[in-house]
Amino acid sequence: MGRGIRYSIVSPSAGQFKYEIREIVILGNKLQKMGLDITTWENIGDPIEKGEKLPQWIKDVVVDLAKDDDSYKYSATQGDLYTRNFLVDLNNKRGGAKLDAEDIIFFNGLGDAVARLFGSMKREARVIGPSPAYPTHSSAEAAHSGYSHVTYNLLYDNDWMPDLVELENKVKYNDTIAGILVINPGNPTGTVLSRDVLVGIVDIARRYGLMVIADEIYANITYNGAEMTFLSEVIEEVPGISLKGISKEFPWPGGRSGWIEVYNRHADKSFEEYITSIINAKMLEVCSTSLPQMTIPIVMSDERYPAHLDKRRKIFEARTNEALDILRQIKGVTIARPRGAFYMTVVFDPGVLNSSQSLPIENPEIKEYIESLLPGLEPDKRFAYFLLASKGICVVPLTGFYSNMFGFRITMLECNDNKRINTWHRIADAVKEYLNS
Repeated sequence: MGRGIRYSIVSPSAGQFKYEIREIVILGNKLQKMGLDITTWENIGDPIEKGEKLPQWIKDVVVDLAKDDDSYKYSATQGDLYTRNFLVDLNNKRGGAKLDAEDIIFFNGLGDAVARLFGSMKREARVIGPSPAYPTHSSAEAAHSGYSHVTYNLLYDNDWMPDLVELENKVKYNDTIAGILVINPGNPTGTVLSRDVLVGIVDIARRYGLMVIADEIYANITYNGAEMTFLSEVIEEVPGISLKGISKEFPWPGGRSGWIEVYNRHADKSFEEYITSIINAKMLEVCSTSLPQMTIPIVMSDERYPAHLDKRRKIFEARTNEALDILRQIKGVTIARPRGAFYMTVVFDPGVLNSSQSLPIENPEIKEYIESLLPGLEPDKRFAYFLLASKGICVVPLTGFYSNMFGFRITMLECNDNKRINTWHRIADAVKEYLNS
């Protein structure tokens, strides 16, 4: 046997990478090998996996481009120029901060963009983000700094709107905070920030000399009366970055195509150098995948696209309200009505969870294994493990979203109406059974 590597190669930030959305799948796969029949995976936000079909006319666009030799070439480093100019026009017609093609940078999905954004920052610079947080952001921010992610609270009893007083106090008394992150519409909360709230966040950034980063991947999935306010509309002279993509909107998650829009790039020397460093790093990668980029102007300018978006909004609104009608009947939980994206967060009321609650697990081997995992487990993760092992339903515990509240996230993606409604009833019954055990 060899001596092993003489110097540790593990990054001190390695332990900061947490992604409960997929980590719980590892447990699910292990339980399946023990004989568990998992009927419902409510963890992954993949519309295609849940049965949604990409419209045939969008598939035809992809097929036609696959016949075009140009789709097999490298694109420009920052992305296909025709596509970037199209997105510039789209933004500039909306009003607010103006862009040109150099202000747009394409990545292989927003996970790639997030890793690059945080990986390009000075280690000591912190970005404060919402809690509950989306793990891609919270893990990347924590990993780049080597410390726990710094957060401001979203208030579940106020439609998950941020606590701006708390946010400002944290910014005021922590001078390493260089930016504010917003996720709008929110994941896992389904929040759509009001214009006044977004203006308030930008105002804090202006007064304390910060940038604003807005993940707007779900911008065209809003409903229940919500109106989307884009960061570009209110950013004014403050340095800002918006993250957008096609994975949830077309939807084409496997296309791995997302981009950032940079606002007021030249307003601050440090911000300008930061963006330049991101572009330089992108040069080493050469470019992002060409074909998905090339679909964007064709699909988004098609006269059928607005109807496509509107149809999906109505579908998710109906499913959200359907789930609310069932799950709000449970005593001991609170649910704020989602107004965007396709997620819903169920929050357990304070004090209703304890360490003696359980659900029956028929398989003795699985029961023994789950019980071995319980010591020290967060209360909502304990519930999620019992729900998985007892009922074959996989949900993501809320503490997996960098939250100190207990609850779980579900999706509105299941296309089979009977299965979806049945799942809501089964979850409701399981929560009642668990809380009364």
